[in-house]
Amino acid sequence: MKRTPAFSFVVALLVAVIASCARGPATPGSGASAFPLLAATPPMGFNTWNRFGCNVSDTLVRGMADAMVSSGMKDAGYQYVVIDDCWQVDRDSTGRIVADPERFPNGIKALADYVHEQGLKFGIYTDAGTKTCQGRPGSYGHEDQDARTYAEWGVDYVKVDWCYADSLNAPERYTIVRDAFRKSGRPLVLSICEWGQNDPWEWADTVGQLWRTTGDIYDGWQSVLWIADANNEHQAVAGPGHWNDPDMLEVGNGGMTLDEYRAHFSLWATMAAPLMAGNDLRHMSDDIRDILTNGEVIAVDQDSLGIQGRVVLDRGYGVQVWAKPLADGGAAVTVFNQRADSARAYVRWADVGLENGPATVRDLWAHQDLGVHDDTGVFADRLRVRVPGHGVVMLRITPAR
Repeated sequence: MKRTPAFSFVVALLVAVIASCARGPATPGSGASAFPLLAATPPMGFNTWNRFGCNVSDTLVRGMADAMVSSGMKDAGYQYVVIDDCWQVDRDSTGRIVADPERFPNGIKALADYVHEQGLKFGIYTDAGTKTCQGRPGSYGHEDQDARTYAEWGVDYVKVDWCYADSLNAPERYTIVRDAFRKSGRPLVLSICEWGQNDPWEWADTVGQLWRTTGDIYDGWQSVLWIADANNEHQAVAGPGHWNDPDMLEVGNGGMTLDEYRAHFSLWATMAAPLMAGNDLRHMSDDIRDILTNGEVIAVDQDSLGIQGRVVLDRGYGVQVWAKPLADGGAAVTVFNQRADSARAYVRWADVGLENGPATVRDLWAHQDLGVHDDTGVFADRLRVRVPGHGVVMLRITPAR
């Protein structure tokens, strides 16, 4: 049985405080606290890329905004509707970015206004380099101008990629983008997308609100395993206003089973990751909608304490226990089975940072209370569970008072 180092919620909190103090007080234009706090909890929304790639249009985005409302996703907490690459085609004689006139005949501002009318927020994409990943105009040398343009259009969130930027310095260029956003006068969430190549966990918490920690996700089980493992390494730097981003969700795109999608969603929530849906919201099965709108799992992701959960126990046979401390003094616990066959496992209070004693336990996918486990039984300090192959059991354990 392989164990990770002991997991202490107190230690996790102290690490975060010490790291914050080590950076020193923020000065105007240099630190996250010098600007109104954005993304106090991980951003939730939809991004066009995973499902639609370059096939974006005004009609598509309006349809996604409508579906976010009608599906119940807005009520579940999803806010942002984000257009990824390929909306832009050129710059005009003044250097102003130009949207594709055929795909966006009404312009971007009209589209942003429509999204806002639905009670949602609007996001867009650019690149810190000279071109976007699909060869469209990047923002290099136009940072201030683009930020002013986005502010005029009513943009709320900007994903900034890192293609055509090999010779550039990532902390420097993204700081230029951040400062341009601040000068625009509009609060713009900065999503840093340099795929973890420049160790953003070491500098990005004073630059953007979220930063990618890995390469791109794809709609497959091995991708989820690899990304979750890599993102787990950077737990200490996440917190309100600055989040590790293990990339967007693939839930509902057809490459995994329902159990695998539940595991994918559960792990992202446990890791306090941004929850950016990447499927076609207009055509979801009831099962997929139920995964994406599971309010009890979403509450774990959005917990105000803002601590990223991590692996606290690796049993060495394909079963891991992940834990995330919660603001109410309890813990979210995800028992994760990487094996194809079902497995039995148990959760001990001490392994997830809780003291032995009475605790209420709730299964967040079964939406079922498992009762109060007290100190009168043989296994009073633990709970046994059966986990489906490539699946999870996700629990909320709260000390009884």
